[in-house]
Amino acid sequence: MRRIAVVPGSFDPITLGHMDVIARATKLFDEVHVVVVHNPDKHALLPIAQRVTLIEEAIEEAGLSENVVVASWSMGLLVDYCSDVGATVLIKGIRTQLDISYETPMAMVNRNLAGMETIFLMPEPGHSYVSSSLVRQVASLGGDVRPYVPHVVAQYLQGA
Repeated sequence: MRRIAVVPGSFDPITLGHMDVIARATKLFDEVHVVVVHNPDKHALLPIAQRVTLIEEAIEEAGLSENVVVASWSMGLLVDYCSDVGATVLIKGIRTQLDISYETPMAMVNRNLAGMETIFLMPEPGHSYVSSSLVRQVASLGGDVRPYVPHVVAQYLQGA
């Protein structure tokens, strides 16, 4: 039986911390779905389709494409997507105690709704302070985002 996990997020844009979590997830599971989800509480910089494209390119660039599927999900519960693809685990990247406080209630609801377990993975310490919102802010002010995002994302943001 294939072990399938889902790494959900808004990925607006994907960061090196996200990539680190995805890379480690590929070592733990046979198939990893990176799913761009719509978050109505956030004002997105990039359209969902563009985020999917950038993630696919970053995954390819990192050599992770063999067992990674990139998709988007905006209708219904994330656990429904998980059920559709046969995933049994959600993987969430955790940077700080604040992330744990935010993610824990969702993990408990997902377990109650669908028996879906959540695994928290921490990125390498060098990426733990970087968030997509910080990258958006640096990019909007003309700063260099190359230390924080995959090469393809930095190129896109510099041209956007």
